[in-house]
Amino acid sequence: MRTTEVALPAGAAGTSAGRLAAGVRAWVESPPLRALVGHFGGEWPAGDVGAVLAGLDDFSARHWDFRQGRERPDAREPAFDPATVGLVLDSARALGLVRASPPTLPGYAHLLVLGGLAHACLRRTAYAAHLARAVVGVAGEVAVLGSFRALSPAETRILAEVGVTGCATEVDVLDAGVRAAFAVSAPSEEIGEDADHPHRSWSSRTYRPAGLPPVRVLAAPSTEPDRRRAHTADTQRFWAEHVRLCAGDAVLMVTAPIYVPFQHCDALRTLAVPYGCGIDTVGVDPALAAVAGVPEPTLTPGRYLQEIRSAIRSLRALHAALP
Repeated sequence: MRTTEVALPAGAAGTSAGRLAAGVRAWVESPPLRALVGHFGGEWPAGDVGAVLAGLDDFSARHWDFRQGRERPDAREPAFDPATVGLVLDSARALGLVRASPPTLPGYAHLLVLGGLAHACLRRTAYAAHLARAVVGVAGEVAVLGSFRALSPAETRILAEVGVTGCATEVDVLDAGVRAAFAVSAPSEEIGEDADHPHRSWSSRTYRPAGLPPVRVLAAPSTEPDRRRAHTADTQRFWAEHVRLCAGDAVLMVTAPIYVPFQHCDALRTLAVPYGCGIDTVGVDPALAAVAGVPEPTLTPGRYLQEIRSAIRSLRALHAALP
């Protein structure tokens, strides 16, 4: 099958709702996704784009949801035959989950770093420091977004292997990554609220590295604290409220390549649509020396299918939010 990468919905500032809707349709109805659904025995859903997205959400819940409500490291890994493995990997490449692309602009209003598992927090903060020093201008701030999610024993072991200790939560690791990558030791400002539960608590630490924009490490509360921890969209909204995001601002967002489609579409929904800003989402380039020393787990066919499902769900939410 062809592996030409399918474009995600456009993220330039001021992109119209009609163009965003066309981008959603183009990704969802692309040949690689159709081929993948057909291979797993699915019939293509009938109806308009909203109905297709709903049908694909249901289909992927039955066939590609290996987490079943658990955190990503706890997802089961399915056993596939070689032909299925090859198709899944080809589809992941074509749908934009594999290749690390460079930023498209020479400068941005803000640079966002999304949190994640412990190794990812360190890789992304290191890559963001590289971008801010050598690749793009940042007129506003570097914002590092996470939550008070408790680390798993496996994450703690990974951190110990690379000499990082004293971290209990995701935001602790992000903070450690910022201190190392941006060569800072203490925040110039620290505020927050220690609520009765980590899902309700928040914190903000601002560092001022020499010759670079300020770096804010933000732990967001959940918008549904009785049900779950803060997720990506919560952290993006919480940051936007703090920074006073403006129409026309170009925002560069750093994550891992496997998460680019779903997190890009989340940012379009939570930031671009309500604020009129631009979103450019890039994955960490694993070839860079600045990040090569931090281990990355093997990305399996099951992991790719799980994140293709995440992208479908994010596209569905974006499509529903369009005026």
